[in-house]
Amino acid sequence: MKKEELLQILEEVKSGRLKVNDAAEKFGGLPFQDIHYAKIDHQREIRRGFPEIIFCAGKTVEQLLGIACGIWERGSSVLGTRCTREQFRALTGQFAGARYFDEARIFFIDQGTFPKCSKKIVVVTAGTTDIPVAEEAAVTAECLGIGVDRIYDVGIAGIHRLFANLERINGASVIIAVAGMEGALPSVVAGLTDKPVIAVPTSVGYGANFHGLSALLAMLNSCTGGIGVVNIDNGFGAAYLAALIIRQIE
Repeated sequence: MKKEELLQILEEVKSGRLKVNDAAEKFGGLPFQDIHYAKIDHQREIRRGFPEIIFCAGKTVEQLLGIACGIWERGSSVLGTRCTREQFRALTGQFAGARYFDEARIFFIDQGTFPKCSKKIVVVTAGTTDIPVAEEAAVTAECLGIGVDRIYDVGIAGIHRLFANLERINGASVIIAVAGMEGALPSVVAGLTDKPVIAVPTSVGYGANFHGLSALLAMLNSCTGGIGVVNIDNGFGAAYLAALIIRQIE
């Protein structure tokens, strides 16, 4: 079913012209594939713009292969986060074109279903230790068709490093700011630009950092407007949100 057809059905349901049961029949049955241990949501791409993305942590190799095959067979690109090397080795036997990004812990099997965008995001980090989370964000965005400019290790302990990159930062449509410790970087960045800022707290820091909780609370309590905050170490969530924003303005 094409996206336009689905949107038409949804509009008819909202207006009351079509009953929910009748709409389900038009969908051609349940809009997911039941493979016992997973229910693959094949209509997510129509609703959200991107297909279901696999969170690999905690899944067996067999489960991962089954879900990836289900998505691939419907013609969608397959993206998996928090993927181990062992899981990826199993995928390469099934998908010759699969790619693995070590630092980001992401695999990607491209079927060309994510159109390239002309606009880009900037991913900035406070420190070098924040890079793995930043790479999860950057690689996710690139797999979704978004261009990325990486600016790493520009935290406020040496704020002149951030000022030296303001032109690049302001050249983006959305900014992802990744920081641990006290989590101050997103507030400073948001105070220097008119672009939306997505803040990503990381679990980097000493004891009172509480595995990223202090950075999370600092970002949530920022006095600078225009900041959205995702969960600790959630580079994927930041990239997904950035991609949705860019799709609206592209």
